Amino acid sequence: MKIINYKLMLKYCCLLIAVLSALASSGQTETNWSMFHGCVRHCGVNPAPDNLKVGGLKWKFKNDAKSYSSPAVLYDLVYFGSQDQKLYALNSQTGKVAWKFKTAGAVNSSPAVFDHRVYFGSMDGYYYAVDAHSGKLKWKFKTEGEHRLGGRGLWGMQPYILYMEDEFDFFISSPVVSTDQGEQTVYFGSSDGNLYAVNALDGSLKWKFKTAGAIRSTPSLYEGKVYFGSWDRNIYALDQQSGALVWKYQTREDSQAHLLEGIQASVTAENNRVFAGSRDGFFYALDAVTGKLLWEYSTWPSWIVSTAAVKDNTVFLSTSDSFQLTALDVLTGKERFSIKTKGYNFSSAALAGNRIFFGDFTGNFYTADVESGKVTGIFETEGRKKYKEELLDQQGTLNFQHAAGTMDLSLYQTTVEVLNKLHRLEPFVAAPLISEHTLYLNSADGGFYALNLL
Repeated sequence: MKIINYKLMLKYCCLLIAVLSALASSGQTETNWSMFHGCVRHCGVNPAPDNLKVGGLKWKFKNDAKSYSSPAVLYDLVYFGSQDQKLYALNSQTGKVAWKFKTAGAVNSSPAVFDHRVYFGSMDGYYYAVDAHSGKLKWKFKTEGEHRLGGRGLWGMQPYILYMEDEFDFFISSPVVSTDQGEQTVYFGSSDGNLYAVNALDGSLKWKFKTAGAIRSTPSLYEGKVYFGSWDRNIYALDQQSGALVWKYQTREDSQAHLLEGIQASVTAENNRVFAGSRDGFFYALDAVTGKLLWEYSTWPSWIVSTAAVKDNTVFLSTSDSFQLTALDVLTGKERFSIKTKGYNFSSAALAGNRIFFGDFTGNFYTADVESGKVTGIFETEGRKKYKEELLDQQGTLNFQHAAGTMDLSLYQTTVEVLNKLHRLEPFVAAPLISEHTLYLNSADGGFYALNLL
């Protein structure tokens, strides 16, 4: 009898192992993947209990280069890219460098971890797959080239004949990986205007779709479709298997300065809707199947370059020049509450339990209640503590003219120099990541924080 029981136990254990292995190989176990903004739909939700509070510093890693890459994590390693042309893997417990991978350009994309590989893009024009544990190269895929956006006399600045790079063009499209019909595929956009679908195992091209503008948006996957925005002002829905166009929706144009136009934010998909902000100062809610406009919310003339987070019946978006994080009703677009920050909001927010976490460009990081919008905690970076009296106004708020002092605001060089000064605050552009009661924050000045969550 005991022998029969042991055999049955062994049989069920083998069956359980087989099921778990099948799930892992199909990419369905969340412990085996981590990517920009929480999931392939970019919902921004991190599994965590309610009433989390930011505790003390666990560790801090300091790099000399700027960084706009949102972190990803797998087991005991946390990954992010840097403008020093490297992808870093840090020990999640100590902050020590486990390994780093060198490219020939700034790594301004956010890494995606899937099936023990890390996928990321570089300004050198390649997207890479490396072993998540060792950093050894698996493959690299060449796009038609990456470049910073810009133009002559950008935004009316002087000298008009000078080609000026957009100093707020912080990041490039990040890869998203999924398994569909037994095949692992990685999706990403490029400055060359193409949305690519590549075999995740060997880097071979499956299909590509051409738009009329650079793609900074990270693709979102939902119900068999790929959603993304392009600098040609369109939000696109493609068939995930073939890359065929399903629909596109055109946002507003700024025909004069071309300042208030183009889509930098990624699309969030939830409840048969897709949500996306634009540099045109509007936030759009579209029907996921047809692309029909359901409602829009104006933040004009403030850009929306961050990716929205969605939970239950509320969508959360943040705005640049108006210094706000706003909660809207998913069905109607009606405002539920708004939180005023101290500076530009380029970083996408993260949801965990009944809390929302987000940072601003002055080095402030906020924790707030998702129902009321009440701020329950504020963390200041070391850079903000050190330089806020010098760089911010008397209220601790970012004022570009105040930071510029006697410099001529009409000159492009003034914008470059002021932004370089503001980076000393350790501002936030990357999205936060919550994992295993740890909050990971990558600041734009190269300071990477791991904070305890209580």
